[in-house]
Amino acid sequence: MKIADGLPVPQRYWAILTIGLGLTMAILDGAIANVALPTIARDLHVSPADSIWVVNAYQLAVTVSLLPFASLGDIFGYRRVYQMGMVVFTLASLACALSHTLTALTVSRILQGFGAAGIMSVNTALIRFIYPRRLLGTGVGLNATIGSISSALGPTVASAILSVGSWQWLFAVNVPTGILGFLIAMRALPRTPGAAHRFDVISALLNALTFGLLITAIDGLGHGQRAVPVAMEVAASLVIGGVLVNRQLSQSSPLLPIDLLRIPLFALSVATSICSFTAQGLAYVSLPFFLEDALGRSQVATGLLMTPWPLTVAVIATFVGRLAERYRAGLLGGIGLAVMAAGLALLTVLPAHPTTIDIVWRMAVCGFGFGFFNTPNNRAMIAAAPRSRSGGASGMLATARLLGQTTGAALVALVFGLFPAHGTTVTLLLAACVAAGAAGVSCLRLVEIGRPAVAK
Repeated sequence: MKIADGLPVPQRYWAILTIGLGLTMAILDGAIANVALPTIARDLHVSPADSIWVVNAYQLAVTVSLLPFASLGDIFGYRRVYQMGMVVFTLASLACALSHTLTALTVSRILQGFGAAGIMSVNTALIRFIYPRRLLGTGVGLNATIGSISSALGPTVASAILSVGSWQWLFAVNVPTGILGFLIAMRALPRTPGAAHRFDVISALLNALTFGLLITAIDGLGHGQRAVPVAMEVAASLVIGGVLVNRQLSQSSPLLPIDLLRIPLFALSVATSICSFTAQGLAYVSLPFFLEDALGRSQVATGLLMTPWPLTVAVIATFVGRLAERYRAGLLGGIGLAVMAAGLALLTVLPAHPTTIDIVWRMAVCGFGFGFFNTPNNRAMIAAAPRSRSGGASGMLATARLLGQTTGAALVALVFGLFPAHGTTVTLLLAACVAAGAAGVSCLRLVEIGRPAVAK
């Protein structure tokens, strides 16, 4: 079956609208629960430590199921998986809003995480079929804009909802949005061809164990768990991961996209993504402590001071998407990540009593650098894969982002434990070094022999 090169207008706009609604819900719900944890703990009569499962359950569910859902998208079509994700996410949101115990809320959050994974695993793959090939960078840039705005609005939206209602409304608001997004998806999303191979259940289970144990170990390391259990989790993750890789080597369309990782451009883009999101995670988690504890800014002021970073990413994403049609991702990414490293380094030399402007322009520099990297890198990943493997590329894109963010957050906790008096400064220096390293990895894409064209 011949696939059209993108959707016609106005169907393209309706399609990107439902993609935007789904991505916004998935990203927001990964962030807004953090703000409500103290309230949830008091209301459900549980300890703050136990309430963290409300966040961890969602994050783990997303991480372990991204690649399996991406594989299902390759087999059954990305539209079907996206619609299924919307349905599960919406129903799970209703279950979260109706929960009266921590157990019920945690189980509902797990289901919500699976729904979010269904949405995020194929949304970039769908962009490839929504936009014509010549506008792929623009579509990916718009997707990045939506993600950045959602990330920036998370704490603000949560605070606004909690100021007028109970924590249950954080989840209840997803229900009408999810219904609307599903109805639009039914009419607007493109139908994509399925693959002939069957879903590999054993590989899906091995994948869940590999990434689940790895994320748990990284989180445990950051939160000061004993070395022996963490080492055992890492070892188990490596052993099971080895079995998974060995199983995938003989498959033409593996669940863990080994075939795509053999493509130098794709593999280097994945490595660049993990490093860059690790640097971003280091800064995002550590800066609020500095702004509130060291500078005495309020929670609201801290949220506003953090906003220039994602807001700058959102502003330049579409513009950089057009640049990505003309210039190589290695060049744009290298420049962007070098600028981001410079911005992070500048944050470490803030005056003793910085003004708002002192902080804002440095945050904007970091956002400019990150935005200059993010869209071209995402475009390079999705374009390097054959169209039939767009799901695997989309799933790997989201997995790399989550793995980097989780690693960054864990490293913050570790650094704060080792350097309690200078935790933020050390963390930002480490983030600058990681970003500089990511710039170097990005530039390796410039020395590839033969620039690959956008995959058919």
